[in-house]
This record gives sequence, C-alpha cells and structure tokens, in this order.
Amino acid sequence: MTREAIVGQLAEILNEVAGVVPAEVTAEKSLVEELDVDSLAMAEVIVIAEERFGIELPEEEMTDLHTVLDLVIRVEKRLAS
Repeated sequence: MTREAIVGQLAEILNEVAGVVPAEVTAEKSLVEELDVDSLAMAEVIVIAEERFGIELPEEEMTDLHTVLDLVIRVEKRLAS
C-alpha cells in the first residue's frame, strides 16, 4: 500500500470520527493543532485504523503522534512486519 493510499484511508477515518474535511488531510498536518483531533477522537481513529488496515498499533507508540505522517509511518511499519 502506498503512502498516499494510507493518507487517503486516514483522511476518511478522520472525517468519520472528527469531521475533518478529507481534502485538508496531508502528511505534514498536525493532528491536534491543525486538524483539531482531540485525544478521545484520536483513540477512536486508532481503533478504526487497526481494523481497516488489519494491524495492531501498540498504545505506547501512540503517545508520539503529532502529525498525520507520524501515524502513516506507524501504519507502514506494521503493514511491513
């Protein structure tokens, strides 16, 4: 799966959970400051991403998520393993 495809899937998830306009979701965007995703919504995004991508994202890795790219990299790592 390409990075662009992962960003696209995450944009859909962010739209479902937090009402983020998918066109606004780019790799460099900050999840909290620019996209207004709070911690509760972020937890839901992670659960849905795990289901959609068929992966498990360890909780301890989720504390360092600041940008969409941070989340994409973790998804890529899990898909590769």
